[in-house]
Amino acid sequence: MGASLSTPAAPTVRAEATMAVPPQGCPMHQEAQPVKASPPPECPMHKAEKGPAHQDRAYEFVECPMKAAAAAANSDIDPSNMMPPPNQLPAPDQPFELSISREESTIPRHSAEKNWVYPSEQMFWNAMLRKGWRWSEDDLAAQDMTNIIKIHNKNNEQAWQEILKWEAMHATECPCGPTLKRFGGKAKEFSPRARFRYWMGYELPFDRHDWIIDRCGKEVRYVIDYYDGEINKDTYQFSILDVRPAFDSFNAVWDRMKVAWWRWTS
Repeated sequence: MGASLSTPAAPTVRAEATMAVPPQGCPMHQEAQPVKASPPPECPMHKAEKGPAHQDRAYEFVECPMKAAAAAANSDIDPSNMMPPPNQLPAPDQPFELSISREESTIPRHSAEKNWVYPSEQMFWNAMLRKGWRWSEDDLAAQDMTNIIKIHNKNNEQAWQEILKWEAMHATECPCGPTLKRFGGKAKEFSPRARFRYWMGYELPFDRHDWIIDRCGKEVRYVIDYYDGEINKDTYQFSILDVRPAFDSFNAVWDRMKVAWWRWTS
């Protein structure tokens, strides 16, 4: 999730990483990928508005990035949705080649049968350039970008699991489970909780995201503060996350009061 599925800043990290293997039908390899299960057809996630344009063609780069890149190079507009292809082109001053493969998340995409898809290394690089970052070969190597993508994806998976813990209190209200509708980065807008912690002597988060989920027809906003942590080179888990529903409704306030009580009494 911007141009990607949430892109919190990540430090330069050097670690061994294994790239995903393309599935059957791709000229790069002949190994098939497992079939993904779809949500029940009665769930309201199939009846909402369309999501970001870059997700509409994302699976082309999951299933066979070489074919997708060739198609994108030959067409500026996708006739199926009249949208331009994802920006998978190298930047003019890019010091090394980056992967255009994309990985599927476990996060259900609202109004779609498939999950959200993470950006490729090339998309991440281009997004950072648009935000004013300028990296050189001396600062970053191609392998570092691979590791940054893995940290980025792990952060999002971790955030979704934290949201599901909160949403477990509404399992009877939404048996289909929540889906992610949209999100946005607010790195410069510290939440009241983050500011209060700072006044108490704690560090400020290095990033913040707001995720809007759909709880079977009801929008709920979650605030995610990202704090620096130690990198786990086996799992690529890096950030310490503070995830909670925003004070947008009485139900959200009540949920946070219940969880605060449970934590206090336990």
